[in-house]
Amino acid sequence: MDFDVIVLGAGIVGVSSALHLQDRGRRVALVDRRGPGEETSFGNAGLIERSSVVPYAFPRKLGTLLRYARNHSTDLYWDYKALPSFATWLARFWWESSPERLAAAARDMLPLIRQSVLEHDALIARAGVGELVRDSGWIEAFRSREAFESEARALEAVAREHGLRMVPLDAAALRAKEPAIGEGFSGGLHWEDPKSVRNPGALTQGYARLFVAEGGTLLRGDATSLCEGDHAWTVDTNEGRVSAKEVVVALGPWSDTVFAPLGYRIPLRAKRGYHMHYRPARAMLSLPVVDIEQGYVVAPMQGGRLRLTTGVEIAKRDAPPTGIQLERAERLAKPLFGLGERIDPEPWLGRRPCTPDMRPVIGPAPRHRGLWFAFGHNHHGLTLGPVTGRLLAEMMTGETPFTDARPYRPARFA
Repeated sequence: MDFDVIVLGAGIVGVSSALHLQDRGRRVALVDRRGPGEETSFGNAGLIERSSVVPYAFPRKLGTLLRYARNHSTDLYWDYKALPSFATWLARFWWESSPERLAAAARDMLPLIRQSVLEHDALIARAGVGELVRDSGWIEAFRSREAFESEARALEAVAREHGLRMVPLDAAALRAKEPAIGEGFSGGLHWEDPKSVRNPGALTQGYARLFVAEGGTLLRGDATSLCEGDHAWTVDTNEGRVSAKEVVVALGPWSDTVFAPLGYRIPLRAKRGYHMHYRPARAMLSLPVVDIEQGYVVAPMQGGRLRLTTGVEIAKRDAPPTGIQLERAERLAKPLFGLGERIDPEPWLGRRPCTPDMRPVIGPAPRHRGLWFAFGHNHHGLTLGPVTGRLLAEMMTGETPFTDARPYRPARFA
């Protein structure tokens, strides 16, 4: 089976890339070991974060660092056995998080963030999955009045600069806006431009159905079987070996299983996180809420469920789950959000593919003809999947990209 392009990885980035390439006349095979949207794209908080114009950085405040060092926080848990393998990466992440370099990263990411909702809107309409998406935004909730007032002042300027709609809510206004929230927050910031997804995995599956309905080929296969021949790349699938002149690596946190054997030393690491679903014990939330000072999200999901998603766990990618963060977040979230009994038999463990400079890797591999990369979207894979697919397809088909792709080039790590 011969194609023009093989896309490895059927998460939101891979599916979106396959769709945009197909729209430009390419015959595309989308290959994954599992079904579309069953890995990292399945378990997130469901936020299409148009308002997240500043990347998640390494903290610089001494108090925060001391709190993390004690390893008792909800928003970060680290496994001491994994720290040696993360040491160099974390040092680079800290360096890239200086105020000047963080501002540069924000400028580089802004074109993708600005276009993110529009690109999703186009695919949502084509795929007919509008019932999965809400236009009500999300809320950052603050426990301390000082933190709320300080952030409200700082972020009002950010909102004005980027044309974002943000409404500060004091404690009473927050409860009036979202009656399902209990006592405990001093205020919140309602970001109105983002969208939320009631079932992120189903959204990715809806995009994949559109890809197949419009002529695409979806296959189960082993990405690590990728082999470069004289005139084509080949991959083994359950339907036999497939070949194409070009291949896209969009395997999220597992992308290194392909690029590392080819000699690329891209500093990609997986930040782990958990989620659990609960029956609501009182009124249902209408939009996602982030407990800023504790670092977890509670979001309403399809089927009348509440999803609690945790912060970051620093551990080896394939180490057994610990569930420590989930237990800590659950104790805090239950009284505030009325979490009832657990629904899932086990916590879900996901992995966020992250680079230390907080920019994704999008573009041609510098030493292999026909090899393209699209991974490393940090905490914004769902947000940036469709816009990444567009940018990558424009580069691969010779169109003028809608934005300068140099900040995301793989060669920056060569």
